[in-house]
This record gives sequence, C-alpha cells and structure tokens, in this order.
Amino acid sequence: MERKEFLRSLGAGAAFAVIFPCVQGCSKDESPGEVKQVPTNVDFTIDLNSAEAAALKNNGGFILKNNVVVVKNLQGVYIAASQICSHQAYDQVRFIDQQGGIFYCDVHGSRFEQDGSPLNQVDNDPAKPLKIFGTELSGDLLRVFE
Repeated sequence: MERKEFLRSLGAGAAFAVIFPCVQGCSKDESPGEVKQVPTNVDFTIDLNSAEAAALKNNGGFILKNNVVVVKNLQGVYIAASQICSHQAYDQVRFIDQQGGIFYCDVHGSRFEQDGSPLNQVDNDPAKPLKIFGTELSGDLLRVFE
C-alpha cells in the first residue's frame, strides 16, 4: 500500500493526527537566544557575599547580570564582558575553561580572548572584538563599569 492510499484509508482526522506533530516539530523555529544591543553606560556593583555572586567564589565561575558576563577567571582575576556577541548580537556569550579561559558564544561558535580579542572568524564575517568592561574590587564589593 502506498502512502497516499494509506492516508486515504485512515481518513482526514487520523491523517491529521499522525502528520501534525511532525509538521509542527519540523517547522518550529527555536531561537538560540535573544538578539540584543551591547550594553552601554554599565555601572553596577555586586556583593561577593550575596547568593547572586555564589558562582564567583570559584576560579572559572561566572554570573550574568545586566547583559554582562562577570567572571572570576582561572587565575582568580575578575573580568567583565558583554553577554551580547559581537558576531550577530545574540545574548549567549559565556566563559568556558578552554585555552586558559575564553569567552564563547555557542550560537555560531564565536570565541574571544579575555581582553575581548576575537580568536576565530565565523561565517566569513570580519572578526570584531567583544566589549570588555572595567572591574574594581573594594572589600567584598565588585564594581563593573565602563
């Protein structure tokens, strides 16, 4: 029995019930993140003793705040970078433990040094640096600013 004959024998309702989940699953557009603007006028403080900052207790840990990735790098130095990738503006930049610690966007595989310098070219686009913010530690307060 061919597919057309099989579907005809099921009737329209049954055919719809069989086909609909596949069509819905195949056409579903799953966004890899949100497209956003690189943050500007950044100036905020993080209490390193707060629950919000728990991941910053360990080298290699990071948190996301105000579209900024705040990191305690593998050497124990605080660094802050835009969470918005310079490649196509997705909000998926994270810090990963590769090559001594890099910023990485998993949408298209963009990789950046800790100073924001691009490590690779993606989709034949000229590589653009990732925006880096200043950090200043005063006791248990970490200030992130432009």
